[in-house]
Amino acid sequence: MAFIDTEYLQKTDAAKDLIKNCVPSRIGQKDATVFDYDAEVAEYASRRLGWTTLASEPPIDPSEIAVIAQQARCEGLDAVVLIGQGGSAQASQTITKLHSLEVTDEIPFRTMDSMSPVYVNHILGSSDPARTLYIVSSKSGTTLEPTVLSHVAWKYACAMIGEEEAGKRFIAITDRNSDLEQVARKNGWRMVLKGSPDVGGRYSALTVFGLLPMACVGLDVEKALRIAVPTEELCHTDSPDNPALQLAAFLYDNYRAGRDKFALLMPPATQVFGLWVEQIVAESLGKGGVGILPNVEIDAGILSDPHKDTCAILCNMGNNEAFEHAKACIHPDIPVLRLDILDTGDMTRHFLIWEYAVAFCGYLMKVNPFDQPDVESTKQATRQILYGQGGGFSVPDDNSGRPAYQDFDVDELGCVDEVYVSTALLDEFSSNYGTVSYDEDPSIADVDLDSALRMLFASIRPGDYFSYNAFLPFRGIGRRETLERVRHRVANRLGVRSCLEIGPRYLHSTGQLHKGGANNGVFLVVSSDEACDIAIPHEDFTLGAVENAEALGDFSALAARGRRCVYVHLKDNDSECLAQLADSCCSAISAAYARRIEA
Repeated sequence: MAFIDTEYLQKTDAAKDLIKNCVPSRIGQKDATVFDYDAEVAEYASRRLGWTTLASEPPIDPSEIAVIAQQARCEGLDAVVLIGQGGSAQASQTITKLHSLEVTDEIPFRTMDSMSPVYVNHILGSSDPARTLYIVSSKSGTTLEPTVLSHVAWKYACAMIGEEEAGKRFIAITDRNSDLEQVARKNGWRMVLKGSPDVGGRYSALTVFGLLPMACVGLDVEKALRIAVPTEELCHTDSPDNPALQLAAFLYDNYRAGRDKFALLMPPATQVFGLWVEQIVAESLGKGGVGILPNVEIDAGILSDPHKDTCAILCNMGNNEAFEHAKACIHPDIPVLRLDILDTGDMTRHFLIWEYAVAFCGYLMKVNPFDQPDVESTKQATRQILYGQGGGFSVPDDNSGRPAYQDFDVDELGCVDEVYVSTALLDEFSSNYGTVSYDEDPSIADVDLDSALRMLFASIRPGDYFSYNAFLPFRGIGRRETLERVRHRVANRLGVRSCLEIGPRYLHSTGQLHKGGANNGVFLVVSSDEACDIAIPHEDFTLGAVENAEALGDFSALAARGRRCVYVHLKDNDSECLAQLADSCCSAISAAYARRIEA
């Protein structure tokens, strides 16, 4: 294994560039001209650099946040439920999960960021609304998922304890004058806390979006910010000793060398940090045809081969046995950076280091690290499906002006309801293998589930990555394990980075990279009917309908960008249906592997 030491990183071209142009100190001073390689990027950055001084100059006094949390705890608090999505929720989920591993009397913290009725019912039924604090977090105040989920939770709480008492159990965190603020005022919620307008969602870990949930479960937020101040100051320095500069140099130099993916290796119980890293890296850098893919929640054993497109970051969080095991598994040719995280109190430091490192990489890669331009395409398609906006939804065209995908009839007796295949995948398979042919009308091609999956997995090449984008419940006997079986089979047999993404969470994370990054991703999108769906107050559709609209919307956006992708809609999401799909996937993966061996 090739451990990369700090002395080496300090001498890289990336580090020299950052120091020569005073990038760390200029970003620390909120100088957006750092990004003047593009006037639009510089202008956008000028409105998004508030995160650079959150530890030393918090916009809300952390003692006030601590008082709010303590009052709620003193009134009787059995659980905290965070209703949010993406950057408004991920940091809180990370640090509260890690905190729960260190204490025995913690208040349970649950994040409602899935549209799955199975998952939503589980969270709502896990605690008494009279002793639960519901935090609804949405920077814009209009994000679809927290909007509809808050409607569901509000109706449930009102039915259980009455509207007046329910109002005392809800807090909104949002930007000033947002739609969410208006709803909270109208319904008499406990309070509305204002976000910082100059801080984007995924950079908001040390704002009230992250600090209030931390305080509610018993973390000392004043101490957490104090711990982060020296690191913040160090991240501002144009020095080789800047830890964010070293991390950026590692990521960028490996990216330049063709290693555009990195594996983040952590003990299983602490892998939740990887989900936050995944978002800050993928959504910030995956655009304009470039990007860096974080591969998280994985086992070190998959790095035993010399993958030329991958580097690794090995985190030591006090479990020396797990650290040494992971270290022993990694092939000597794979560059590895060591990252030491002491405990939960150390997390605020690492949030800062990664935020600064990603901003530095944005500068080096000449992209805007603060926007998410390709996320909107899925949102637009979802609104068209649900609300009929813009004349309603129709199959988009791809770059060549043809329908971006085709849908095919399937066996009515099986678990599969519909199968869609992108035109890009049909074209590639037809040109390479000649077994799927169509003349003027692609819809006449003879495609079923098995052939669609065989096309998909056969299209995977060295340097690609695979992403299983599942709009499915992960709770329940065998569900997660069945989904993981597909991911692991791809990694082991086809030798590429393989990801399991939860919808709709990934839409606000790796979804940006999928659509805006390089065209080296292969995607399987899966959704299902819901046996026990939940109606959404004030809307004419259900949670399951939102989930399915997002799945189809994202698949259509991928297909329109020429991605190799298949969308499968199942009749049910029980373990039997998921197992049947997994069996079909594994057979197709084995067929792709056999084809490689024969070639």
